[in-house]
Amino acid sequence: MKKLGLVGGMSWVSTIDYYRFINEGINEKLGGLHFAECIIYSVNFNDFVSNNTAGNWDATYEIILKACQNLERSGAEAIVLCANTAHAIADRLQANFKLPIIHIVTATADEIKKRGLKKVGLLGTKFTMEMDFYKDKLISLGIKPMVPESQETRDYIQRTLKDELGRGIILEETKQGYIRIINELIANGAEGIILGCTEIPMIISQKDVSVPVFDTTQIHSQAAVTFSLS
Repeated sequence: MKKLGLVGGMSWVSTIDYYRFINEGINEKLGGLHFAECIIYSVNFNDFVSNNTAGNWDATYEIILKACQNLERSGAEAIVLCANTAHAIADRLQANFKLPIIHIVTATADEIKKRGLKKVGLLGTKFTMEMDFYKDKLISLGIKPMVPESQETRDYIQRTLKDELGRGIILEETKQGYIRIINELIANGAEGIILGCTEIPMIISQKDVSVPVFDTTQIHSQAAVTFSLS
């Protein structure tokens, strides 16, 4: 079994899900009392969000690079960035860091292609929805992403992710708001929906949506399991 290095804390609530899904995945494959060999480096979520909001991606890069270097020194053989937004610096990180980074967008695109879909809605932080790093990678893999057109809607998603879900707060009215946004994307032609923030699966699941839902936390965790057992 290969040892995984998880960069968590973005947020801590979804890092718990990563830890659970990866251990459950290993146990499902190996049975008995087999669980993952992994190390978690949990960063300060406040620093991560503040840097991103200020557009200081160099500072975000340094925070995550430091975490990865500590994980490497501790024996990690691959890196799992436990947040979609953190992948804004993943290509830069991979170019300057020797351990493989298990990329959340690549893993998600693989699952979308298995379902034969070409056009999918993408929900996430405003950085994931508005910057190019996520959408361009999907496009390069043959998938057309759609994000909510309204700035007000994207700001609403960002606010609820930061102030509610990232703090472990679950509100029914927020869930209904997300469902309305998802249904608008479906009405505009989305064949599936990417839950492109690792907190969104806390309130949205397949039973809430009429088209295939892609839970990036579970998908990324399964990719980590596959690597660990490769």
